[in-house]
Amino acid sequence: MFGWLRKLRPPPGLPDALWQATLARYRFLGERPAADLERLRALAAAFLRNKEFHGAHGFVITDEVALAIAAQAVLPVLHLKGGLAWYDDFVGIVVHPSEVVAHRTTTDASGVVHQYDEIVAGEAMDRGPVMLSWQDVLASSVTRAEGYNVVIHEFAHKIDMRSGEADGCPPLPPGFLGTRSAREARAAWFATLQPAYEALREKAIVAERFGGEAPWLDPYGAQSPAEFFAVACEAYFVNRSALEAEFAGLVGLFDAFFKAPPSR
Repeated sequence: MFGWLRKLRPPPGLPDALWQATLARYRFLGERPAADLERLRALAAAFLRNKEFHGAHGFVITDEVALAIAAQAVLPVLHLKGGLAWYDDFVGIVVHPSEVVAHRTTTDASGVVHQYDEIVAGEAMDRGPVMLSWQDVLASSVTRAEGYNVVIHEFAHKIDMRSGEADGCPPLPPGFLGTRSAREARAAWFATLQPAYEALREKAIVAERFGGEAPWLDPYGAQSPAEFFAVACEAYFVNRSALEAEFAGLVGLFDAFFKAPPSR
């Protein structure tokens, strides 16, 4: 599907100095195998041609900003069949200078409406744009040890949403893990993901309520299977070894889906 991209050496519009600076700043990208880097560069160039960046509150979209986001956004689809087609349900990427306050309205099981404010570093809308805080995108260059990456988090949500509402299970290919149907594939997926989610949730509760040891994986993932999937994807792509130390089965599951060889 992307044979023509492999002919772009280097892709037009992607200056080598800028590309090398991006790899140097986000070392989890630069440490990938040479073949991955070639494909990553081609996909990032195509992503930049197909998406529209908008700065909020006077924030200026520079080449550095756009390429940093593009290079990290395409990492999860690097080996996925279809490549950038996973992101074809939206065009816009809105970049704020820092975190923003989002006004939320929810209705509980009793029908009571609750309104509250939430500070967010990013947000992915179903069939809509992706919002990112540049402050947090930039922080991804130094938060590898914590497994934190806001770009991968939000684009993992986009991948999850391809099967409908985000629920922690992306669309799975036929025969995934040797299953015979989509229903069996989902069951196999959650047979691994759900226990890992419950383990993080329990550890987060113990840490918050009883002063127990805080989990290494971002406790934000304890909110729901969808958030757990996104948080785990962050760690998988930027600090695989640390994620594997806590959730070896989950890393095996992600390997089967993303088909991504580990970075050095």
